[in-house]
Amino acid sequence: MQDVLRKKIIAVCDNKIKQKGTDVGLSFYAFFANKNDDPELLMEAATWWIMENKFDHFEKAVKIRQLVTAMDMKD
Repeated sequence: MQDVLRKKIIAVCDNKIKQKGTDVGLSFYAFFANKNDDPELLMEAATWWIMENKFDHFEKAVKIRQLVTAMDMKD
């Protein structure tokens, strides 16, 4: 996963958790604006979310943050 996507996911998760608490759920669309300004990054996020992890449409932000942070530590 590209570093820019990892950082974006962690920042969005942090923000959502801060705003709405640890039970907040989100979809991979939460990491992008309402316009398709970076289709390659969107497809990378969608592939990671749907194909690699087989996540439901909504997952807990805490869970996503934890997975992405663990990926960051492996590099």
